[in-house]
Amino acid sequence: MPSLNISYSDEEMEELRAAAAAAGVSLKQYVHDLSLREKQRLQFVRYAVSWGEQHRGEFDEAFPDEVPPSPRAQGTEAA
Repeated sequence: MPSLNISYSDEEMEELRAAAAAAGVSLKQYVHDLSLREKQRLQFVRYAVSWGEQHRGEFDEAFPDEVPPSPRAQGTEAA
């Protein structure tokens, strides 16, 4: 199984150990899971941005005083 050696400062190691202890897992498991959680977070953010873009017009119509008009709406008016 592939592995990776990562260097941390003493302070960083202490913070990681404390976080792993608080989570109730080993340091190795905590760092492993952290990298996977970051991947999942990025996927979530990409989806959320995409969803927001798809529904921007609906939001702008429902709350016209809350946000500036979307660039698409401005471009449509110019056409």
